[in-house]
Amino acid sequence: MKLSDNVAFLKGIGPESAKKLASLKIFNLEDLFNYWPRKYEDYSTVLNIKDVRPGNITVRAKIESVVGRYSRRGLHITEATATDKTGSLHLTWFNQPYRAAGLKADVEYYISGTFDQSGQSLSLVNPSIQLATDLSAGGRILAVYPETKLVKSALIRKAVAAAQTATKLIPEVLPSWLVKEAKLLPHGQAISTLHAPDSPEELEAAKKRLSFEELFELQLGSQLSKAELATEKASNIIFDEATAVEFTKHLDFKLTDDQRKTIWQVYKDMSSDLPTNRLIEGDVGSGKTVVAAMAAVMVMNSGHQVMYMAPTEILARQQAETLVQLFAHTKWKDQIGLLVGSLKPTQKKTLHKRIADGSCRLVVGTHALIQDAVATDNVALVIIDEQHRFGVDQRQRLRSKAGLFPHVLCMTATPIPRSLALTLYGELDLSIIKDKPPGRKMTETKIIPFSARSALYQDVDIEISRGRQVFVVCPLISESEVLQVKAAETLLTELQTKLLKKRRIGIVHGSMKAVDKEEVMKNFSEGKLDLLVATTVIEVGVNVPNATVMVIEGAERFGLAQIHQLRGRVGRAEHQSYCYLVPSQDIGMTKRLRAVESTNDGFRLAELDLELRGPGAIYGSRQSGELDLRIASLNDRAQVAEAKKYAEMFMSRGENLLKYPQLNRRVAHFRSLQKLN
Repeated sequence: MKLSDNVAFLKGIGPESAKKLASLKIFNLEDLFNYWPRKYEDYSTVLNIKDVRPGNITVRAKIESVVGRYSRRGLHITEATATDKTGSLHLTWFNQPYRAAGLKADVEYYISGTFDQSGQSLSLVNPSIQLATDLSAGGRILAVYPETKLVKSALIRKAVAAAQTATKLIPEVLPSWLVKEAKLLPHGQAISTLHAPDSPEELEAAKKRLSFEELFELQLGSQLSKAELATEKASNIIFDEATAVEFTKHLDFKLTDDQRKTIWQVYKDMSSDLPTNRLIEGDVGSGKTVVAAMAAVMVMNSGHQVMYMAPTEILARQQAETLVQLFAHTKWKDQIGLLVGSLKPTQKKTLHKRIADGSCRLVVGTHALIQDAVATDNVALVIIDEQHRFGVDQRQRLRSKAGLFPHVLCMTATPIPRSLALTLYGELDLSIIKDKPPGRKMTETKIIPFSARSALYQDVDIEISRGRQVFVVCPLISESEVLQVKAAETLLTELQTKLLKKRRIGIVHGSMKAVDKEEVMKNFSEGKLDLLVATTVIEVGVNVPNATVMVIEGAERFGLAQIHQLRGRVGRAEHQSYCYLVPSQDIGMTKRLRAVESTNDGFRLAELDLELRGPGAIYGSRQSGELDLRIASLNDRAQVAEAKKYAEMFMSRGENLLKYPQLNRRVAHFRSLQKLN
C-alpha cells in the first residue's frame, strides 16, 4: 500500500464510493488522510439515563416517540422521548425538520450532547445521534467530517479504517531534533489518531502536535521575512526636534501618551538604515493619522517623499483632506497630492509629473500608487492604512524606483489580540495606541429587542430632527430564504414607506458601482441625506462627525470586532452618540451582544471574538480562509510563544528549509499572505 494509491482499491470502497469521494478532491490515500475531521462525537463513556448530570453526556436509548412542529414564529421544533431501563430523556432539535422523519421508534441509538435541566424535566438540546449498530460495544469516539449531499462522515470513516495501516507511511514534516526537543508525537501517528482516536487523551496529544506544526509554519514564515528584510538598506531619516515641535505646536489637541510613545518609536526606527517594518494598532478614534503625519513630516524634512496607501477611494480622499489640514501651517502644505481611480486622465498626468519632479512630496491614494505609471526615485516611507499588507514584492517594486527599501508603517483600527498579532504579524514591530484624545464622549450601546424596532426608529426620528445623521447597517444586501435577518434593500423600502417617510434616505452596498457608492457617501458626508442604509462597506474609514446614531440590524450575524468597528463610525465629535444592536427575530441577548453592550474596549472584544469565532472575525474572511489553520488556536498564547521559540531556534541553527519539502511549501504559503491584497 502506498500513499499515492487510489481510494477505489480500499476494501469496501470501490469505484462508486471513490467517485463520491472525488467530489471532495479525495483521490488517493494522501488526500484521504489530509481531509481532517471538523469535530468529534464522544460515545466512549455511556451513562444510564438515571445517572446523567449537567454537562456533556452520552446515553444508549430507544426512541419512544418523535414529533415535528412549527412555532408561531416559523421556527421548526422536533421533540422526541428516549428511554432506557432506568428512565426517560426529553430531546429537542431546532430548525432540523429532517429529524422527525429520520428517527425510528423502538430502535437503539447512541445520543450525545449537552445535558441541561429545564424545570423538572431532563433535556438534551440539538444532540448528535448515531445508530447503536454502527458502533462497537460500549461506543467510541467518532470523527465527524465536513459533509456534502453525496458524502457523509460514515463513508469517510469507512475509507480511513480500510487505509489505517498506511498512516505508517506518512513522512515526518518537522526536523527530528525539533520533534524530540518539543516532545511531539510523530506526524504520521498524530494523523492516524486524529482520524480514529482511542481516547480523549490520545486525541488531545494529536491535536497538540498538529496545532504546533501550523503555528510553527506561521512563525517560521515571519522569521524568514524578518531575516530577509534585515539584509536590505533604507534611507536614514535624521530626527529634527525643531520640526517635530513646530508641527505639534499647531495641532488643536494635545497628543496622548500612547501617541507620543509611538511617534518616538517610529523616529528611532527611521533613524537607522535598516528598513522600518512597524504595525501601529489603534482602536477607533485613537488618533493614528496624526502619528502617520508626524512620521511623514520628518521624512519630508529630510528631502524624501512619502506614499500613503488606503484600501478604498473613500478612505483615501478622507485621509488626504485630514492631512491637508494637519500640514496647513507647514512649508509642505501645497506638496500633498491625491491619486485615485476617478481622476481624469489629465489630472493623473499632472500628478504623475509632480511626483516625478518631487514637487509632490506626500501622495495619498490606493494601491495604484505603485503602478508603473508612478515614476519616482525618492520614496523613503510608505504608510499602509487599514487591512492592507505590504510584502517583499511591493517593496521590491518601490526599490526599483528608489534604489533603497522604503520604511513601512502599517496601521489598523481593528484591535488585534497580542497572540494573533504576534502570529500574523511576527515580522513587524508592534505599537499599540489605546488612549483616546480627551473630550471624546463614550458611545452608549444598547440591545433593542426585535419587538421594539418601531419605538427605536421613533427615537431615531427625534435624533434626525435635532440635525443629526444616522447609519443603519444590515448583514445582507437582499432578502435570504435561509437567513431570517433584515436586508439592506428591504429595510430601505420599509423606512421610506413606513417608519421614516419624511426623511432623506440613501443606500450603499458592495454590489454598487464604485462611482455610485462615492456619490451616495459624498451626499451623506455633506448632509444631503439624513440616514444611510448600508452593509459593512462603511465598516472602515468613513468619517461623518455629524452622525450620532448607529443601528445594527441582525446584530448577532456580526463579529464583536466588526460591531466595534461599526460603532466607531459614530462618536467622532462632541455630540453624544448611540449604538443600537437589534437581533433578528427569535434571537435573544447572546453573550456576545451583551459583551459589546458592556464595554467600549476594542481589545477586550477582539480577545472574546478570537475565542468565540476564530481569526476570521478579526483578520477578515478572505485572509482567514487563506490562513487555513485547521486545528491551531491563535488564542493559545503558550503554544504561540513555544512555536515562536522553535522557529527562532530553527533559524539560529542555520537549517536549510529546502531539506523539508512539505514544510517549505506551507511556509511559502503563509509568507504569501504578507503581500498586499
